[in-house]
Amino acid sequence: MRRRLVRAATTAATCAALTATALVAPFTGTATAAPCGSTSNGSSGVPLPSFGSLGSSNPEGPPEGPQGPLPYFNNGTTKAIAWVTGPRSENRTLTRFGISGTDIGAAWDNGSGQTLMAFGDTFGNCSAPGNQWRHNVLLRTDDNDLADGLTVADGIPGVVTSGASVSAAAPNMARQMIDAIGWSGVEVTTIPTSGISIDGKQYMNYMSVRAWGSAGRWDTNFSAIAVSSDNGQTWSTPLDTLRVNAGVTVPLPPDLPEVKANNAKFQQSAYVAGHGADSGWIYQFGTPNGRFGSAYLARFRPDDILDLSSYEYWTGSTWANSIDAIPDTNAPKVFGAPVTELSVAWSEYLGKYIMLHSPPTGLQMRTADRPEGPWSLPRNLVRPTYGIYAPMMLPHSPALLGTGPELYYNGSLWADYNVVLMRTTLRR
Repeated sequence: MRRRLVRAATTAATCAALTATALVAPFTGTATAAPCGSTSNGSSGVPLPSFGSLGSSNPEGPPEGPQGPLPYFNNGTTKAIAWVTGPRSENRTLTRFGISGTDIGAAWDNGSGQTLMAFGDTFGNCSAPGNQWRHNVLLRTDDNDLADGLTVADGIPGVVTSGASVSAAAPNMARQMIDAIGWSGVEVTTIPTSGISIDGKQYMNYMSVRAWGSAGRWDTNFSAIAVSSDNGQTWSTPLDTLRVNAGVTVPLPPDLPEVKANNAKFQQSAYVAGHGADSGWIYQFGTPNGRFGSAYLARFRPDDILDLSSYEYWTGSTWANSIDAIPDTNAPKVFGAPVTELSVAWSEYLGKYIMLHSPPTGLQMRTADRPEGPWSLPRNLVRPTYGIYAPMMLPHSPALLGTGPELYYNGSLWADYNVVLMRTTLRR
């Protein structure tokens, strides 16, 4: 009964948001990407070998999908450690969780020392009807020694600290977290972009993708915050947290989500808790849909995460109480385009904030003393030829805790359509 109520609430929120979007936002994209299917350019912008189509009911490829051997990469500073997901990973996620391919792996500490990892579009048996596609899944790990890889324990039905949320009927199939309509041009999928734990609850920001466009471009209906009180077993989306993406400000009836032009600047997000002078605030870095926008910044008190009216926004020189105060100039940008999926964390080792993202020039790192900057020039960690995107820092990295220089993060590889554990050794 509880899962039906949660799904009903989430569906109602989605329908309201899509109604608001439909009133003001045109459809401009085309659906393309397909890790189990035919060759296409997906949202990563990297051509994909032939393996099936997104959510296709016509199985064509091998059951295990496109994953190959772990790519060798070691430039002396940054190294590929091990697969986190896929049939070739030590976690054997195809047979244990029904995951042959997935990406993102946004990671955060659940408040009790366990790491939660939220993944995007997920495929299982590529020979099965529908490819066992889920819009998103969650894995959990208690492994904090990442030098030899990241281990995920078995999923156990009803156990909220086990490796995944699974059912008694399908104990080897990680369950979907956030539903989506599944129609291109309406809502093709819902993809997590970041998460944070506050007072024992889990909060996950995600985007509702209307359609995939050309390489590195996609349209979104809205971004929103999903909430879980049971460590990610079940999720619900409060309607008031939706940022409808229409590109204009439109007055709508009070039962529909507020439509603000600047909502477009926060369709993808990264959370980081403030440190030192910034303590007591949670900072939210936002970017538009796609991989060609700039980075923007908001902040809020932890108790106000679900109350968007309590957020403050960086204007380039001060904090303002309204998202409308962000001008369309260079001033409010944390830094300029192109900014892709990103993660931000405080590094005790460096005594600075760290930001990772992967523009066309390769996987990059920037640092800053304050969330609003100024941010350093980028330091290139991995060349673009390796195709690594969506670098998501792992919260128990020594470089973040201050116990060493090693920074661990999940990186996605489009050709293999799986997540790899990466390590960068930082220098002071």
